[in-house]
Amino acid sequence: MSGLRERKKLRTRQHIADVAMGLFVERGFDRVTIAEVAAAAEVSVNTVYNYFEVKEDLVLPPDEASPQRLARIVRDRPPGTAAARAVLDHLREEVRRRDRQVGLTEGFGRVFEMMRAAPTLTARLEDLGGRMTEALAAVLAEETGATPGDPLPRVVAWQLGSLHAMVFAEIGRRTTAGEGPDTIAEAVLELLDVIEDLLGERVLGYAVRKDRPCSE
Repeated sequence: MSGLRERKKLRTRQHIADVAMGLFVERGFDRVTIAEVAAAAEVSVNTVYNYFEVKEDLVLPPDEASPQRLARIVRDRPPGTAAARAVLDHLREEVRRRDRQVGLTEGFGRVFEMMRAAPTLTARLEDLGGRMTEALAAVLAEETGATPGDPLPRVVAWQLGSLHAMVFAEIGRRTTAGEGPDTIAEAVLELLDVIEDLLGERVLGYAVRKDRPCSE
């Protein structure tokens, strides 16, 4: 029964998010209230808030737009892989499969325009980028055993955070220009190749994950 309840909750959450996104795209984020979202989704206002703490979560849910995104990519990399390589490989994989995480889906153009027109959403995205870089710097410092005053983890994290932001900015720019997901994906993969060429060996070889010790 617990599995059934969880699936029902997930369906309800997704339904509310889908209805809200439709209203936001049609009328603008700032012109739609939570009460209107609840009415359109045929649920109570309290139900909406049970699933989404604030209105912005309907567009940028914390489990998807997480400040731990880059840190998690680096933590989960296989042994022998450097931090930069893990981020580059992960982005390439998302782009190749046209992942909604990077906005490579049909119809994202209208969503992107809606987000860009909402000051609270753009501010949240900017804050998210900064927190993402900070979380990554902490992981790099821990893994490399850097001293508190060593700037290298922060510098590398800033570079990786910047390339991550550049990929999203490029997707947004091309989406606004009316390009389709396949065309954008091809261009972004080329961009990632250029970025990799320019990073240099010190960044590309920084924080290589060691083999995990065998358990006894």
